[in-house]
Amino acid sequence: MGSSAVVVGGGIGGLAAAIGLRRIGWDVTVVERAPVLDDAGAGISLHANGIRALDALGVGAAVRAAARPQYVGGTRTPDGGRLARMDGAALERELGTPIVGIPRAALHRALRAALPPEALLIGAEVTSVDRSDPARVRIPLGETRLEADLVVAADGINSRLRSQLFPGHPGPAYSGSTVLRAITEHPVELCTDFELTWGPGAEFGHIAFTDGRAEWHAVLNSPAGVRFPDPLAELRRRFADWHDPIPALLDATRPEAVLHHDINELTTPLPTYAVGRIALLGDAAHAMTPNLGQGACQALEDAATLAAALAAEPRVEAALTRYDAERRPRSQSVARAARQAGRIGQQLTHPLAIALRNTALRLAPSRATVRTALRHADWTPPRLH
Repeated sequence: MGSSAVVVGGGIGGLAAAIGLRRIGWDVTVVERAPVLDDAGAGISLHANGIRALDALGVGAAVRAAARPQYVGGTRTPDGGRLARMDGAALERELGTPIVGIPRAALHRALRAALPPEALLIGAEVTSVDRSDPARVRIPLGETRLEADLVVAADGINSRLRSQLFPGHPGPAYSGSTVLRAITEHPVELCTDFELTWGPGAEFGHIAFTDGRAEWHAVLNSPAGVRFPDPLAELRRRFADWHDPIPALLDATRPEAVLHHDINELTTPLPTYAVGRIALLGDAAHAMTPNLGQGACQALEDAATLAAALAAEPRVEAALTRYDAERRPRSQSVARAARQAGRIGQQLTHPLAIALRNTALRLAPSRATVRTALRHADWTPPRLH
């Protein structure tokens, strides 16, 4: 009888973990609490490390086919002044791929297509696991239960399983920023593939997709829990004097398409990503702010590394110890860097601090910008034997 795993959570990290485990011969069930897989979400950028992880999992080509390379773009001020350029061609020369932009729904579809339909169990919620047997993990599901050699907790930033495994952990904390985002209803004429604009306590950015539509996001310093009766009207007011194409992106958006979430993160690092036969992965393990565009990429790294560790180590506990040793230092370092990037980027409000940052960015040579991108994106996945 082969090894079996239950992956709790059918998001990007959970689906990728299931793909990796199946590639090394495991029987996998993905349990997703949502009753319908509606693929809610806007867009996402994938850096080279995420693409390399997808290649290791065997789904890189499918994702590339649905994604748009991000060659031209950078960072601006609200009046349109240039702070820094993004050189996608230079990143491609260094890493073999530029950053790519893809709708989350398209990424989810590509990942699900790599799994047999019977591997997905939707509309079922895992709230706890039974670890009383050291050789197997039991997962209660209503009137029934699943048993597995391994459980992958990929149940997101508010992970129930993390709370059970680490009852003393404070859980996610509010970052001080909230994000509104959407995908435009129709194509928008854009001069750049990817762009960020930084104003006092606010950021507006976009990612262009293959079909001409774009994802935009607006990040605002805000108390937690604040919501607007008419989000689009509020954003038009807030960004009224910001440069093109920001007004056009907002005008191309249906009001009901706007998503609004507070940005939370795990500011208290977990002491381990492995407890017995349970591995924590993705946001359940290291939820981070989106300032470096690395959240999904780190989850994909987790998935590829977990599969490689289980392929190399005959004992599950030993494999998870290896997984933890390889993933925890790097992912927690990226999370710290993302937090710091937010503090010197979108969250800055003091005029003098903003002026100093902007001057430093304008004076930085283009090679320094590329080097910054390489710092986190230049990662090579372990081989899946």
